[in-house]
Amino acid sequence: MADWTLPLYAEDIRRILPHRYPILLVDRVTALEPGKSAHGYKLVSANEPHFQGHFPDYMLMPGVLVMEAMAQLGGIALLTQPELAGKLPMFAGIDHARFRGQIRPGDKLEMETYIDRLRAGMGRGHGRACVDGKLVAEGDILFALA
Repeated sequence: MADWTLPLYAEDIRRILPHRYPILLVDRVTALEPGKSAHGYKLVSANEPHFQGHFPDYMLMPGVLVMEAMAQLGGIALLTQPELAGKLPMFAGIDHARFRGQIRPGDKLEMETYIDRLRAGMGRGHGRACVDGKLVAEGDILFALA
């Protein structure tokens, strides 16, 4: 069992998740309860490749990437359990997603993801994302572990 001393930095996160740049969307984990929840953030930079097309004259982080970031945070909560380490977390669906604000370069996207259910390699979590204390996105994340 790994000793996960908080906060988790990029090198720790890469030891847990299989994702790599440019799709690794969690910069730091600040709170962690393995198998149950994780809190962390992403520092949004104008240098990210999706801003070349979304939108060059008014850069916004795409909502699907916000959901992906929350799902990755949930993956960290799951894969820090010794019996699940090394599994491959995959999206199985997104329900009740709502985007309530814009995420722009320079923002600190603070996220929390809670695991609601896990049975036979399938599960559900709920994620919330805020910028400057204001809710900007939330949704239910359905996943499978391979």
